[in-house]
Amino acid sequence: MAKKRSQTKAKQPQLKDGEIPVVGAREPCPCGSGRRYKACHGRAAAHAVTELVQRPFESLPGEGDWIALRELVPAATVELKLKESLPDGVPSVTLATVLPMAWPALRRDDGSVLLGLQNDTASGDISRDLADTLQRALTAEPGTPVEGRRAPADGPRLQDLLDPQGAFEPVVHAGFEFWVPDAENATPEVTASLERANAAAIPTVKLAGVDAAYWCETPDKNHLRWVMPYAEEHLLDALARLHAAGRSSLGEGTRLVGSFRAHGLTVPVWDLPTGVTADDIEKPAAEFAERLTAALAADTPLSADERRARGGLTNRQVTLS
Repeated sequence: MAKKRSQTKAKQPQLKDGEIPVVGAREPCPCGSGRRYKACHGRAAAHAVTELVQRPFESLPGEGDWIALRELVPAATVELKLKESLPDGVPSVTLATVLPMAWPALRRDDGSVLLGLQNDTASGDISRDLADTLQRALTAEPGTPVEGRRAPADGPRLQDLLDPQGAFEPVVHAGFEFWVPDAENATPEVTASLERANAAAIPTVKLAGVDAAYWCETPDKNHLRWVMPYAEEHLLDALARLHAAGRSSLGEGTRLVGSFRAHGLTVPVWDLPTGVTADDIEKPAAEFAERLTAALAADTPLSADERRARGGLTNRQVTLS
């Protein structure tokens, strides 16, 4: 009898990390290791999806306004400019704070795209989730919403899709009529959603003289909430210097009451008397910006009074994200 040939397994091709396709979590990893995908290359992919990105809008034009529209402003829109030309049939892309029925995005009947900002996201990177939603909206059928999903770990971010030189100029609206071109002919569901959203919207105005500062009106008092682009510790030192010197207010009856963190930046908050309007606060805000610039340039250690002021500001700080 002829001898049986020894049988050897063909050597598995070795793939580079960038070449590993995504498969089911319980399937063998395509890299040839013999382990399940979730225990091999899928582990890094899962970590990349869930890892929290502290400053998701960093390096985008208008980072402070992105944060304000995500966390502070009820109704606003911004025309977005992409790096690449828009696909045929898509006349424009508009970022909106909120869309009807809390849709992540909407492809209108005319082909234009509305991208919602104030939605829950499935991963730790808001920028990647929004970019995934935007890409799917560009190819959606006109007249249809785009559902949310977890973006692929290797998918693009907004920073990859948007023109870095494009202006980011929010338009703040009193209500949500921008949802539909013809509100009178909207579906009953959209009409009901529009009425609920308008009833809950807090009157808000973007200041013209300083960046990313928003006045808002509430029943008891008005507020100014100002997203600032400085490192948190440096900014708190500067605010403490001004507060200890009695120079942190925006005029009679106003008071710096604290701050909160949102998406990697600090947002100081002032209480304003009910009668103080957005126009009233324009000049005091511009003057405060000059005082803050000087305080940020100081490099001497904080005094005892300034340290106490800093402690008070820190104790009243809240993290939103």
